[in-house]
Amino acid sequence: MSPSTTLFAGILRRYRRRNSVRRFISTHSRPALPSIEYPLSHPIYTIWAANTSLGKTLVSAGLSTSFLSSPHRKFLYLKPVQTGFPEDSDSRFVYNKYSEFFSQHRPEFSVFASNHVLKASVSASEAFSRGGFEVERDEDVSCGNGVVNLGLYEESKLQGSENWEMKGFSKLVCKTMYGWKEALSPHLVAERENARVEDDELLEMLKGCLGSESESENGEVLCVIETAGGVASPGPSGSLQCDLYRPFRFPAILVGDGRLGGISGTISAYESLTLRGYDVVAVIFEDHGLVNEGPLSSYLRRRVPVLVLPPIPKEMSNSLMEWFQEALSTFHSLEEIMQSAFLERTSRLRNMPRKAHDIFWWPFTQHKLVPEENVTVIDSRCGENFAVHKVNNNVDLITQQFDACASWWTQGPDATLQIELARDMGYATARYGHVMFPENVYEPALECAELLLEGVGKGWASRVYFSDNGSTAIEIALKMALRKFLFDHKIVSDDLVTENAESRVDLKVLALRGSYHGDTLGAMEAQAPSPYTGFYQQPWYKGRGHFLDPPTVAMRDGVWKLSLPQEIETLKPSLEDLTFSLRENIFKESRDTSNLADIYHSYIWKTLQLIIDSSGSTWTGALIIEPVIQGAGGMEMVDPLFQRVLVKECRNQKIPVIFDEVFTGFWRLGAESATEFIRCNPDIACFAKLMTGGIVPLAVTLASEAVFEAFVGDSKLQALLHGHSYTAHAVGCTAAVKSIKWFKDSKTNHNLISEAMLLRELWDSDTVRQISLLPAVHRVVVLGTLCALELRAEGSNAGYASLYARSFLQKLREDGIYMRSLGNVIYLMCGPCTSPQSCSNLLNKVYSRLEEL
Repeated sequence: MSPSTTLFAGILRRYRRRNSVRRFISTHSRPALPSIEYPLSHPIYTIWAANTSLGKTLVSAGLSTSFLSSPHRKFLYLKPVQTGFPEDSDSRFVYNKYSEFFSQHRPEFSVFASNHVLKASVSASEAFSRGGFEVERDEDVSCGNGVVNLGLYEESKLQGSENWEMKGFSKLVCKTMYGWKEALSPHLVAERENARVEDDELLEMLKGCLGSESESENGEVLCVIETAGGVASPGPSGSLQCDLYRPFRFPAILVGDGRLGGISGTISAYESLTLRGYDVVAVIFEDHGLVNEGPLSSYLRRRVPVLVLPPIPKEMSNSLMEWFQEALSTFHSLEEIMQSAFLERTSRLRNMPRKAHDIFWWPFTQHKLVPEENVTVIDSRCGENFAVHKVNNNVDLITQQFDACASWWTQGPDATLQIELARDMGYATARYGHVMFPENVYEPALECAELLLEGVGKGWASRVYFSDNGSTAIEIALKMALRKFLFDHKIVSDDLVTENAESRVDLKVLALRGSYHGDTLGAMEAQAPSPYTGFYQQPWYKGRGHFLDPPTVAMRDGVWKLSLPQEIETLKPSLEDLTFSLRENIFKESRDTSNLADIYHSYIWKTLQLIIDSSGSTWTGALIIEPVIQGAGGMEMVDPLFQRVLVKECRNQKIPVIFDEVFTGFWRLGAESATEFIRCNPDIACFAKLMTGGIVPLAVTLASEAVFEAFVGDSKLQALLHGHSYTAHAVGCTAAVKSIKWFKDSKTNHNLISEAMLLRELWDSDTVRQISLLPAVHRVVVLGTLCALELRAEGSNAGYASLYARSFLQKLREDGIYMRSLGNVIYLMCGPCTSPQSCSNLLNKVYSRLEEL
C-alpha cells in the first residue's frame, strides 16, 4: 500500500544545557564538553565505515527492517552530520526504504514512521525552500554561526494487515541533526557555508536526542547513530569523528570494504577505533566476490564476527527491495549480535560492584564502611571525566563524573593527549616490548632523561635514576643522600669491601611533621608519626628522623594567614609578617630580609645544634621535604620562606637535601617544578605521577653530579645496588616524553603562560574567597591545579580517620564530581590542561553543597 504522508514544518524547541551553577562563572576560549549521560535501557550503537560510499545507510536501513519485523518496538536512527542536503538525506533514505519494505511485506501490526531534520546551514535551508517546501521562520530561527532551525518533520502511519489496537504497533524515528548543502567533507563544507558547529554543540544535541527518544510506550528500543564518511573523516569543527564521539564511547558496528584493497582499509579503521577505546562488536560489508571475510576473520582472531551482505545489484530495480529481502537474514544475525553484546555489557556492569566487593582489597579503604551500592563502576574515562554506570529506579545509565582526585593525583591528560599517549605507547610496545636497562640505551629512556635534566632538573641535576613509583623513588633518594653524607663527613672510608658492623653509624633524617613520602618501609621511617605509620599499619616503625613543626599558610575568612608552631610563635614575629593580601606575596624573595626570616633562621639553627649536641653517635644524614604543599598529610601549604631558610641552613651543615616532588612536580602546583616557588634547588629530587600523564607507572630520582660521585669507585659494591625489573621501561618513558612536552607547550596546553612558564589561574579567586567565608569551612588552599579546603570540625569529626565528609562527597558525586577526602579535608584537583571554565563549574557546585552544611 502507499503510505499517506503529511509534511509540515515547525520550529523545534531549542536544546538547553542544564546548568546548575549559580555564580562566579568564568569564560575561556576552549568550551568544556557537555556532561555525557545516556540510558542503558536499550542498545545504542554507532555505525562507522572504513571509507565513504561503503553502505553505512544501507546497513542502518537493513537493521530497521530486521528490528521492526516485530510489534511493540521502536527503532531510532540518528544522523548527526549530513552533507549534500537536501539532495542527500540518509535519514529520509532510511525512512523511505523502510516504508517501501513495509508496503511490500505488510505485517499484521502498524508502524508510525517519522523523519525529522532539526538544523541546517543557511545555504542548505535555502536550497530546501527552493525545492518547493516552505519552512516556517520567526525571529528565533537563527542559531548563530550560519545555522538555522529548519524544523522539518514528515510522518506516515503504515497500516498493518490487522487492527493495530489488537496487534499493537511499532515506531520508526529518523532524525538528521545538522545538514549542509555541498556534498563535501563536513569540515570543509562547514567552512564554505560559514556554518561551523563546535563539538560541544553537536554532542549536546546528540545527548538531547537520545534523552528525548530513550523510552518507548510499546517495548524494546534500538538506536543507531550513523557517522559521516570514514572512521577518521573530520567532523564539522575539524575534529576527527572517531575523536568527536569518543566521550559517549558507544559500541561500534564497522562497515568494512569488500573491494580490492578493502582488507587493509577495514583493518586500519578497526585499529583506529580500538586505539580510542571503542568496542567493535561486528564487521559487515558487501560481497564483491573477493572473499575478504577470510583474512579479516583471521586477523580479528574471530573475536569480532564478520558478516557479508549480498552484492548490491547494479540495476536498482525494485528500489532495492529484493536486495533487502535477500539480506534480511544477515541483518537478523547482526541484530542478534548487537542485542547479545548489549545484554552481556549491562549484565557485567550490574554485577561488577558485587564481584569487586567480594574479591578486591582496596588500598586506604575500610571495607566495612563501603556497602556494595556505594561502589563506583567506571566504564571508561575520556580526558578528565569518568563514564560511570549507575542504576536509578532499576534503570541503567551511563553518566559522567569529573575525576576531581585526578585519579590519586596522577592524571593530567585532556581527551586529546589521552589518544596521543595511547598511540605513542602502542608504538613503543610494538617496537620494544620491554628491554633491559643496565648498560643499555634506547631512544625513549634517553629522550626522557634529557627532557628531565633540561626541565625539572635544570641548573642542578646531572643524573637520572629510573624506578617504578614514587615510594621507591624516595627509597633511592634516601640511599643516595645518606651515602653522600657519609662521604662528605668522612665517616666511612672508600674501601666498602672491608666494611663491618663496627663501621656502621646511626643515620636519621630531618623532616617536617605532616609530611608523607610513601608506604614502603624506608619511606615511612622518614616521616613523622601519623595514621600511616601507626602500630596497626607498621609495627616495625621507629621513626628514623627529627621532625619539625612547620609554619603553614591558608586562606581564612577571605585573607591569607600564616599559622606558626608554638616554638616560633614565642619568638614574637611582627604582625605584618603574618597576613598577605595576595597569595603571590607569600612567594616573594623580598621576604628573605624580613624579621620573620631572621626568626626562622634562629629557630632552625638552634634546633639543628640541639640535635647535634644530643645525638652522640647519631647523625642527621638528610633533609627531606615536600616543597610548598604537603599532600597526604592534609593538603597543607608550608611557608616557602621557612623551607628556603631550612634548605640553606642544611647546606651550611653539609646535610644533603631531598625534594619529594612526587605530588608537586610537573605543573601540579602551576609550575613545572615546585623549586620555582621556594626559589632554591635540592641535591636530590623525586618525580612520578604526572610525569607520564598518570597513564602508566614510572618514577625518577634526579641527583647532582656530586651525589653521583659518591657512588663511583673501583668496586661494584660501591655502586648503587638498587633496581627494578621494569626500570626505564620503554612504554613509561615514551609516555613521559609525550606528557612533558605536551604540558610545557602553549600550543597544546592552552593554560600555559609562555613568558612566565606558569599556568594561568584555574580557580576563580572570587569563588575561592566566598568559600573561605562560609561557616562550614576552616581554611582553603589554592595553588595551580589544586584547590583544597578543610571542613570545620572537632573531636572525632576532625583528622584523617574522620567520616565527617562522607555524605558531603556522596552528594558531590551525584552532582557529577568524583572526590575522595583526607578525613575532613576535601580537595578538587584538575589537570594542567583543564579549562578555567570547568574549574569554575566545579567550584560552584562545591559552593552550593557547602552552603547546605
